Amino acid sequence: MNIKSLLLGSAAALIAVSGARAADAVTVAEPEPAEYVKICDVYGAGYFYIPGTETCLRIGGYVRYDIGGGDVGSIDGARSGDHKDSGENDTWHKNARLSLQTWTGQETELGTLKTYTETRFNFGNNQSGADSVTNPDGSVTFLPNGAHNKDVSLNFAWIQLGGLRVGKDESAFDTFIGYAGSVINDTLVPYGDFDTNVVQYYFDAGNGFSAVVSLEEGSGFDTIDSYVPHVVGGLKWTQGWGAISGVIAYDSNYEEVAGKVRLDVNVSNEVSLFVMGGYGTDDNLTDNSYATPANGRGFYKQWGGKWAVWGGGTYKFNEKTSFNAQVSADDWKNVAVAANVAYDIVPGFTITAEVDYLHAGRFGDANYVNPSFTGADKKNSVGGLLRFQRSF
Repeated sequence: MNIKSLLLGSAAALIAVSGARAADAVTVAEPEPAEYVKICDVYGAGYFYIPGTETCLRIGGYVRYDIGGGDVGSIDGARSGDHKDSGENDTWHKNARLSLQTWTGQETELGTLKTYTETRFNFGNNQSGADSVTNPDGSVTFLPNGAHNKDVSLNFAWIQLGGLRVGKDESAFDTFIGYAGSVINDTLVPYGDFDTNVVQYYFDAGNGFSAVVSLEEGSGFDTIDSYVPHVVGGLKWTQGWGAISGVIAYDSNYEEVAGKVRLDVNVSNEVSLFVMGGYGTDDNLTDNSYATPANGRGFYKQWGGKWAVWGGGTYKFNEKTSFNAQVSADDWKNVAVAANVAYDIVPGFTITAEVDYLHAGRFGDANYVNPSFTGADKKNSVGGLLRFQRSF
């Protein structure tokens, strides 16, 4: 056997073995096609389909940083105990917040099924005065009002099918008729409490007419004390020029009634104005039968006395800059002015600078309790707030 014959024989043997093994080769399965997230544009920008479902989801929120200064309590200042002695100092009121929000939507045979949630996380110092301790000699030592992680709050968590909404919301007494302008401190003269569980029904009659009926639990001291809920009803007519709306509420704790009417006018593309008036009964709102006097205020009639009024508007200088203002007053001679300039540095990032003024008409009166702050230390208070907010 020569070398040539040996090489030919080896090649033939290799071909035979390869053919035999080829018959037993393992078939590799092809990879499954990737399931990419699909955009859902039915409910607006930012929604996408949850993979494997027909539910559309949007995730958003904002990060905010506030710097407030000025008179304490009524506006934006804060107090803190002095570290060197037992005194108390005015200081900055600062707060950082993360708000996480979710929206879902899905079409069903009974209408659109929607949910909305918002959870807020805050870090900062309190606006109220510092805690204090009384020493054995009778002197008072103020403790520092330090910045800290505050309680996490569930601000919204509701389900809506068609016109029926249930869950945690803000009162229809405020949301249906609208908040009191685009200023930050819009409750210097308060126009109603907010946090509550609800069972609501919204009705859209077409031609701009809509209505709401809301059964509400209230919150805190104003939570209902029996099986009888607070009740809110509202009507609205919306057109291109603006809107006319009204709400009426029954406070089941005190068996009192409050109402508000509002006019919104779109003067031009740059100017929008509003005026809102409130009136409520208060015969039973000084009851001290439970824990704390109502001091003339219930869950809905939060303003002082029987009547209150709010007015203001927005002027858009350009696409990036707007001026917002609000003036308010009530029966107790409380008068407030708030104004700000909001500037969009880039899309989604806004800086707002606001100045606020409050004249406390019944300053020093034991019945003067403003739920929107912890207690003014002056009859006339002035303060300011600088807000940085990144929305996404």
